[in-house]
Amino acid sequence: MGKKLDLGKMVRVPLRNAWEHEARDFTPWMAQEENLAALAEAIGLSELELVGTEHLIGDFKLDILCTDGDQQVIIENQLTETDHTHLGQILAYAAGVGARKVIWVVDTFRPEHLAALRFLNENTTDDLSFFGVQVELWRIGNSPLAPKFEVVAKPDDWAKAGREQARAAASASPTKQLQLKFWTALIERLGKTAPQIRPQKPRPQHWLNNSLGRSGLGLAVTANTKNSRLGVELFLPGEEAKARFAKLLEQRKDIERQLGFELDWQELPDAKACRIATWLPDASIEDEARWNDYLAWLEQRLVIMDKVLRPVVKALP
Repeated sequence: MGKKLDLGKMVRVPLRNAWEHEARDFTPWMAQEENLAALAEAIGLSELELVGTEHLIGDFKLDILCTDGDQQVIIENQLTETDHTHLGQILAYAAGVGARKVIWVVDTFRPEHLAALRFLNENTTDDLSFFGVQVELWRIGNSPLAPKFEVVAKPDDWAKAGREQARAAASASPTKQLQLKFWTALIERLGKTAPQIRPQKPRPQHWLNNSLGRSGLGLAVTANTKNSRLGVELFLPGEEAKARFAKLLEQRKDIERQLGFELDWQELPDAKACRIATWLPDASIEDEARWNDYLAWLEQRLVIMDKVLRPVVKALP
């Protein structure tokens, strides 16, 4: 007979054993960088960057306000079973800050509130998403308590993408329809071969944004049909653009050495913005026979630029 294994038993622990009070204990814990990262991973976001806790909206306070790099995200905590009051609050808070993603983190979901989240995901606009997350605490023997996020409600991205494509086909120009189809193909490819790259939802437009972990800054993939050119660019907008561009320019040699290719550094002196890009010329998405080559190039550029530029961008003042 084989040797008997001495295995421990996992025991679920009440949340109040770790956090007695939602606002004083759980919200500060949830707002820590590593815990927001764990929550983001659980629901399939590339990141969640803290904006603030106990954020005032009129006479009320939102538990946590974040950004996913492109859009506002609200997190409402509840260390008890869900109730109608908190359901109303998350809707009011989402309207108050213009959030596009709503995350309700609780001990336990009542069936009617799960049904409400599913209803909202199925019947609201495609750029508005509701997530239901149960937080659990586990222990093996005398081990430290281990939290786990269990996602019990989330949008059906496939269905929403299908509705987006249907609307585009009905109302957009042939070029816009082709752009949406191309971005959808790119996202499907990245999901299989480079899941660490998580772009925004595809839209019928000439660009697709990818967050770099810094609000307002990211990698944009562009498809210029007029000039038959594809690109991946770091676009620096706003009053701080020139200073940030100068800071990055100081690191140009090291950045390009790590990338393995040169970049096009555009200061754009007449604009409150700067651009750092790489281009694939003679690449029109109207030539669908070459899409596999285009998608492979974009994937390669996105992966290496995300790896090299993400820490550099996060370190910008």
